[in-house]
Amino acid sequence: MDDALDIVGLRFRRPGGFSIEIEAFRMAAGEQVLLTGPSGCGKSTLLMLAAGLLEVDSGSIAVAGRPLSTVRGAARDALRADRVGMVFQTHHLLPGLTARENVAAALLFAGVPKSSHSEIADGLLDRLEVPATVRIDRLSVGQQQRVAIARAVAGDPAIVLADEPTAALDPDHAANAVRLLQDVCRERGAALLLTSHDPTLEPAFERVVRFSDLIVSAEALP
Repeated sequence: MDDALDIVGLRFRRPGGFSIEIEAFRMAAGEQVLLTGPSGCGKSTLLMLAAGLLEVDSGSIAVAGRPLSTVRGAARDALRADRVGMVFQTHHLLPGLTARENVAAALLFAGVPKSSHSEIADGLLDRLEVPATVRIDRLSVGQQQRVAIARAVAGDPAIVLADEPTAALDPDHAANAVRLLQDVCRERGAALLLTSHDPTLEPAFERVVRFSDLIVSAEALP
């Protein structure tokens, strides 16, 4: 089985001087990894690169055996929708739509037949204890986060990239959110790469990678 994520010889530089160099980083299919490091060190940039939202200057990134460098434009968007789920600190949900409609939007982008959208969305939302027919702007912050989790895993991605998803939560809610995300990824067969600067999350992961150990060099964000 292909690795969920395979990064080799990555070089990336933003205008203004911020740069990242990583010789190698791999995640096996279904593996769950916590990537730690202080804010501004480049963790979020690495996730954007892994999702194909930023272009590497050199090196290669493959998701589930598919090199991102071989696809561009709409083809890359389709690959990301099919193979990558994303959860962020700010959930980027559509406030005028219901929880079901938000999850269905992800399924549409992933190319899942429309006839299956409601069944898949309702099944996930029921699992996560979120009312499917309530509009996003009427849900609590915790419920919105669970909708974001449902949306991320709905299309059965190879990997879920979660960028500081617990930064705005207190310790108890943060631990519960991570446990829920881990459980759902495990049930759906998705690998999980979660970034955080919170050391209390480390015991929940079998593999913890410190960003400072992963990189060859980096220039921190201002």
